[in-house]
Formats: sequence, structure tokens, C-alpha cells
Amino acid sequence: MKIYSFSPFGYEGNLVSVEVDIRRGIPAVDIVGLADGAVRESRERVKSAIRNSGFEFPPERVLISLSPADLKKEGAGFDLPLALGVLCASGGAFSQGQKAKNTVPLEKKLLVLGELELSGALRPVRGIHAAASSAAAQGISLCVLPSANALEAMDVPGMKVFGAKNLREACAALFDESLYSNGRRSGDDSAPEGCEEIEGVLFPPVEEGCAFDEVFGQKELVRACQIAAAGGHNLLAYGPPGCGKTLAMQRFPSLLPLLTEEEARSVTRIHSIAGLIPQGKGLLRTPPFRQPHMSSSLEGLCGGGSSCRPGEISLAHNGVLFLDEAAEFRSSVLQMLRVPLESGRVTLSRAGRTAAYPAAFQLLMAANPCPCGNYGSDKKICLCSGRAVELYWRKFSAPLMDRMDLRVKVDVPDQDEEERRSPCSTRDLRLKVARAVKIQRSRQVVKNARLGPEESAAFCKLSEEAALSLESAVQRLDLSPRAAASCKKVARTIADMDGSEMIEAAHMAEAVDYRRPVGLLA
Repeated sequence: MKIYSFSPFGYEGNLVSVEVDIRRGIPAVDIVGLADGAVRESRERVKSAIRNSGFEFPPERVLISLSPADLKKEGAGFDLPLALGVLCASGGAFSQGQKAKNTVPLEKKLLVLGELELSGALRPVRGIHAAASSAAAQGISLCVLPSANALEAMDVPGMKVFGAKNLREACAALFDESLYSNGRRSGDDSAPEGCEEIEGVLFPPVEEGCAFDEVFGQKELVRACQIAAAGGHNLLAYGPPGCGKTLAMQRFPSLLPLLTEEEARSVTRIHSIAGLIPQGKGLLRTPPFRQPHMSSSLEGLCGGGSSCRPGEISLAHNGVLFLDEAAEFRSSVLQMLRVPLESGRVTLSRAGRTAAYPAAFQLLMAANPCPCGNYGSDKKICLCSGRAVELYWRKFSAPLMDRMDLRVKVDVPDQDEEERRSPCSTRDLRLKVARAVKIQRSRQVVKNARLGPEESAAFCKLSEEAALSLESAVQRLDLSPRAAASCKKVARTIADMDGSEMIEAAHMAEAVDYRRPVGLLA
């Protein structure tokens, strides 16, 4: 039997081989292989846990080797593999094996992770899904984990999992393969309870306070949210304080369908590395919605730290990153978003090592028209100087704004008008989103917002009137090639929502209307 553990670093991480040698000498425990402080301290936890679990710790010199030797080992997840390695090397595991069907350890590779309490009980650790995925890719099919992490690993195809509550149960699993459970869920079986199916597309249950039924008088903004959800487009809403832009955008997740199983695996892996998967949860099928505070640093958004932990843009992978009061974020933070928006990934370099995270996120931004919020208002006086307004909008550089597919100016609705209008129905909005998502998935390509030049040429077929409308808009608004391509993709989404194979003039006209200038040029 060969015991492996896992050292998380970046998106991939590394499997670590655990070897134990017991020889004559002064009783001591030596750990070699670039172990950090938490791993070195595990010697005392392992000793106490073994003794308090009814086993005998070997009264000899114990050498533990963690390979590869040049890779730094971090975290408390090495406690359990070290304890099982010591017990197997000393023969102490056989006292527990007598209770199993066999008295010979399994002749297989085994992935083991877990933090030990002094009593021998097991505590959950982070990075389980990433570890199980990496192990399965290298042909390891058995996994011993804390019971609180078991469901997280069961969603990895081909992995048999045993969730142990303490060291004695983990030791018993070394002898009996029948104790392991196969993966429990696949496909739609992993969907959360209470999901709604619309035209073959599953949507998560609407949480309390997250429905569009509470949004009044913002028909254009709600329509833009519907288009953005249907095609994965970036959206900027700007208007005076209290107009409802934040209220609508915080309800945006209710329009997003469940992730496919393939999309959910990468999302689950990232959240597992960050330690953000709740106990008892497996595959994360609900699209992430991240809303960092405006004081967030560059490292907080893109990721970093000694082990290259994921940042907000990676945690928003296959989901949404919402920047409320976007102009209050640091300029460096806003400009950093440009490359991930284009490439769908972010590369981090720390201490001679490099890690690349997927970051195919959808960007939503809400902002005021000026620092005081009253610029352009007919009813209130703007107290900002022209220079202040200019500096305010300079934070949104032209390259960043060029990547915003939809721009909506939001006004405070008249009270009478607000009372006359009925609220938007979340289900009605989901209907067209489901129609567009189903068509995009049938093409077996990415979302419309991420269509490449070849895919765009293949799927964005324009009618003659639509082509003339786009050409006119390019000249009238001085659109860049990226902006023109964005108009085609947005028009493709609108056509998908209407069930039209061809992009018509009306679809293109609506898409071009969302490319209106913003800020001082609005």
C-alpha cells in the first residue's frame, strides 16, 4: 500500500508521497521534505492521537519522508497520512485490521487527508476536491478523508471514498475496500432541491429577497440584465443614488441557470482550494456571485499569498463579479480586470513559482454619474467641478469600457409611474434566458459573449438590414473592432431569446443602443 497526501498550491496543487521508516535509535520523529511549521508540529498531534486511539506509538526512531523533496509542504492535512504511515510501518495498524475482513493492507495506492485532534478525532481540511481530482487523474481510486469532507470528494468520477470520524475508523479502512463508497451523484442528480426547469434548462430556487418582483420602474435595466444573463455579457449601470441599479443587479443571480457538470467541477475545485465549500456540500452547481468591497486590494481581486490562493475574479469563474460603486475601487484594481476579461484566466507568480487560475467571469458594475451623484439631473444640483467629474470617469479607462457590452443609464422613476407599473416576474424573465441558453448549449460552444472570431463568423449570421445597421453604427459612434464584434454577439443573444436563427435589424438596433457613450460623453 502506498499512501499519498496533497499539498495545495495554485489551481493544480501536487500529490505528495508519504514514506515512513522505523529504525533503532533514540526515540524521536524526523520529518524530511521541506515541511512547513504546521506539518512539523503534526509530530506531536500524531503521537497523542495514536496513543489516545488505543494504539502504541513505536518507541524507536521514526523517519518520515515527504516526496517530492523539493516541494514545500503546507497545511494540517498531513496529520492523518502521517499517522497511518507510522501505524503501518510499526505494525500497529494490524490490531485494528483484525476486526476487518482481511488482515493484509490493501495493495493499492491510497489518498489520505485530514487534521487530527489530540483525541484522535478528525477535523475537515480544505482542497479536498482538488486533491481527489488530481489523484483520480493519476490512477488513484481510493480516498480516506474526514467524514465532513466526504461528499466533496464523492463527486469526482472514479473515486471511492471513505469518510472517517476518527483515527480508528481510518485505520480500519486500510484493510477493507468494501467500506468505501462510490461517487454518489452525476448530471442533474447533483442539482439542489427545489430547482425549476424551464424549457429543459434548470434554474436554482429563488432565495428570499432575490426576486425581480421587487424591482419597479426600471424596464430598460431589467431588460439589460436579462440579455446579460442569457449571453454572459458584461454590464455597466450608472445613475443617481437611489435609482435602483444596485437593487436590480443584486437580484441578477436569480436569472442564471445551473452550471453544467463540466462547468461546476472547475468552480468546485477553486472554492475547495479556498476552503469555501460548506460542510455537507459536494459539486457546486449554482453560479457564484461575488461582490467584493470597494476597499479590496489588487491581491484580493486577482489572488496571491505564499500558496497562491484564488482571488475574487477566480472565485467568480463561470459566474458573476459585481462591483458596486465601481468608481470607488482603485484604478489599478479596475485596470487589472482587462486581461482576465479577455483571456478568461489569471496567472500568478510568487517566489519562483507560477500558478494559473481560470477566471471566465461576467462583470457587472454599478456607478454614480459623478462623485456627488447628481450630474445630469434635472431636479438636483451637482456640486462637483468639471475636473472632479472628469477624474471620476478617468478611472474607467477606454480599454475597460470597450469590454462592457451593455451600458445602461438609470434614472429615478417618477413615483406615479412606479406605482402604475407592475413588477417584473422572475419566471417570465427566466423563460427567454432559458431559450437562449438552450440554443447556445446545443451549439456546443461557449456563451455568446465569449465567441471567438471564427465562431462569431459561423453563428452570428446577419440579415442585410442588420449588416447595414451595424455598419452605420460603426461610423456614427466610431466603434472599435472589439465594440463592433460585441454588438454582433449581443444581437446574437437577443435573436436567441426570440428564437430567431438570423440576426435581424431589430436585434441589431437594440444591441447598438446599449453601446451608447457613458460619463461626460453621454
